[in-house]
Amino acid sequence: MRARKLALPVVMAASLAVPASLAAPAAALPAAPAAGCDPTRTAPVYRGKVPSPEKVLGFDLGERPVSAAESDTYLETVAARSERVVSGTMATTAQGRPLKYAIAGRPELISKAGLAKVRWEAGRLRDPGTPAALAKRITDRGVPILWVSGNVHGDEPSGTDAALRVLRDLGDRADCAATGILANALVIVLPTQNPDGRTLQTRQNAYGFDMNRDWFARTQPETDGKLAMLNQYPPALYIDAHEMGGDSFFFPPNADPIYHETPEQAIGWINDLYGASMAAEFTRQGIDFFNRDVYDLFYQGYGDTVPTSAFHAAGMTYEKGDESPYPDRVKEQYLTQWVSLSAAARNRHRILTEWRQMTVDAYAQGKAGKLEPNQIYNPPNTVDRQVPDRKVRGYFLRDDDPAKRAEVALVVRRLQRMGVRVERLTRQLAVPDFKAYGRPEAAATLPAGTYWISMAQGQKHWIQSMLNEDSYTPFPYFYDVTAWSLPLLGNVSGGSSGAVLHPRTVPLRTLPAPRSGHEGKAPRLGVLQLSGTSSSARQSAGWLRHRLDRDWKLPFTLLTPADVAAGKLKGVEVLVTPNGPASSAYTALGDAGRAALQQWTRDGGRYIGWQGGTQLAARLGLTTATLAEPTSDIPGTLLRVKVDGTSPLSKGVGATAWNFTSYDPVMKASSGVVVSYPQADSPDWFVSGFERGASELGGTAAVVDQPLGKGRSVLFAAEPNFRAFSDGTAKLLYNAILGPDPAKAAAPQAAATAKAAQEAAQLPSYESPIRVSVKAADAAKAESLLRSAGATWTRRGAGGVVHYVIDNPGGLPADHHPFAGRLPSLIRKAGITPVAVVLP
Repeated sequence: MRARKLALPVVMAASLAVPASLAAPAAALPAAPAAGCDPTRTAPVYRGKVPSPEKVLGFDLGERPVSAAESDTYLETVAARSERVVSGTMATTAQGRPLKYAIAGRPELISKAGLAKVRWEAGRLRDPGTPAALAKRITDRGVPILWVSGNVHGDEPSGTDAALRVLRDLGDRADCAATGILANALVIVLPTQNPDGRTLQTRQNAYGFDMNRDWFARTQPETDGKLAMLNQYPPALYIDAHEMGGDSFFFPPNADPIYHETPEQAIGWINDLYGASMAAEFTRQGIDFFNRDVYDLFYQGYGDTVPTSAFHAAGMTYEKGDESPYPDRVKEQYLTQWVSLSAAARNRHRILTEWRQMTVDAYAQGKAGKLEPNQIYNPPNTVDRQVPDRKVRGYFLRDDDPAKRAEVALVVRRLQRMGVRVERLTRQLAVPDFKAYGRPEAAATLPAGTYWISMAQGQKHWIQSMLNEDSYTPFPYFYDVTAWSLPLLGNVSGGSSGAVLHPRTVPLRTLPAPRSGHEGKAPRLGVLQLSGTSSSARQSAGWLRHRLDRDWKLPFTLLTPADVAAGKLKGVEVLVTPNGPASSAYTALGDAGRAALQQWTRDGGRYIGWQGGTQLAARLGLTTATLAEPTSDIPGTLLRVKVDGTSPLSKGVGATAWNFTSYDPVMKASSGVVVSYPQADSPDWFVSGFERGASELGGTAAVVDQPLGKGRSVLFAAEPNFRAFSDGTAKLLYNAILGPDPAKAAAPQAAATAKAAQEAAQLPSYESPIRVSVKAADAAKAESLLRSAGATWTRRGAGGVVHYVIDNPGGLPADHHPFAGRLPSLIRKAGITPVAVVLP
């Protein structure tokens, strides 16, 4: 029997016409779950329509991880055999695998008309202009959309097997626990979000992306297809099943910090509905768990933050320890998924009512220009930085620079594809309080053609998340980056206003996808990946490969240090060396490889590097720039930099850009500086995100471009292509690859080159380090707790702050590291108020 497929258009307009199914006489209310029907203690009763996993796959779910292909096979079998399930494909991965999903619900709900009705009703509840009477009718009779997803990290497999168990139960069980969910919800099951990573047994996908960081940018086809589907079936609950180190289980409440534009009703669901339900069940069964630690709800690129901010869902991260036997992992993942779905079904009316109210509240806040304040959810933590008390009623993006048109369009398209209404000025507009990004508030006149994004929308929280000038980090703990503003990442001009304005505008259709490709003749390009085992090298090279393959369409040859030593630089005109461990790459090159790379550059090669690639260049004497370890805490932050307009790298960039910086070396040079940090006391100095001591970068180099013999080295201190979404500085990289040589300059002096090489050789090569910074008075306590955790560290001090850097040679993320995840709680228990805690 063939599975029933669900075909959906790529773009679906939400009609304001009432479907016939709503215009007709009222249907019966959804059935409430039977009184006394316990979701976990009710014995399953199977109808026998759906064959067991053992009959289809030859083993039961939980005996071993299913492969991506086996997951697809069983999903399609359930859809083929159950009238309650339909299936489809969201996207195709880089390696050609399908991203399969299933929708489970009552048969009348999963018909073509039924699904159209569910989508229409969800759209009406998310529209603040929907009449109250119609909204009430929907909340009385409609169903919430609940998502169950797993395996966004390919080497965290148990969530997939558990999700398939949930799907089988929804498709075949006849008992009250299953029928109660089916009667009160539509459930979308996405067993694996990363089929390539599951097959490769890697955390990242085939391009080296951690796709639990890609949600707002949607650079990867898996993420993009998933979000297209989420916009058609917006969730009230999104379960994201992970694994971590140890043998315990994490579910929310989350740790601080929590992003300020997070609706309080959603926090209530996360903490008091789902979190409390699971705590009660785990306690009853004697299963170890913890919460309010390690996992925050801050960076707006996770599988919990984006569903919460963009869709007003309860975004739920579930983490099971991977040291438990696999059957136990699957059992506990299944338990959290089933308990969550059951809690949502029992609270159907409350969820729909509050889901609607969040949209109404967001619109009212946006109309009033009110930004949500920072809060602490886990005392005795305290707010480190408060959101400014300034009204923001709208954002503007300027489109009067032809060189920036593609970047502006990309930002606008990203907003539109998440349900944000964008309009365009038809006449110039006087704005009395325009606050350009990183500049003081001042009167301004914006030209016709400028894009206007009013905050008076149901998507107000998401607009602020994406267009903010600063993330206003409330608490100095960082599981991930602290700055992600789309206009800053794209280096486009714009700003905000809190005034009540009445601009003349026209609505804007969703902009088309940007055209990929490059201009001009492509050089023969090589990419030198410094290590095949280093996590930082795989990621940085993967981000670059994606940019070259998908965006710029530039063919390249992937090289290793051994390839360079074997003479394979022959024919390469431009060599790009992304991040990675410089010291081990220097060793791997050997005398032959080092001499070959030096001679290749002097003979006319163009060497481009960043981070580890820049350190390698300095060790090889390819630059006079000197590098030093930072003494500041800059954990993933955007800083404005000045761009030399006479350099070929500046084409289409403008006088300034926004540089993504994360504990990168401090670079200084007496010549060839084409991008630099302004002095910290100048009007150009501005930081978006967290920083302590960033002023040490004032006046230093961000990018240098220097001749060497007939060749040239272009070196970035930081990653210009971070996660392939720092589009503004990626244009500097594009120009470095494709642009002409600059005007001839004097060759570097040998003595200066020797000094640069000596200093670069002294820089430590940390792999995915853990960083803890405390006030000097707390150093003894900090070192005691670090010893108790089993850490060894490098210590340095500056400005009354002591910095501890703990190497992480395996590149383990915090949730799989033996002690990194425990450090925040240990620091709290020691009575230390940290300056910064940064986990890998």
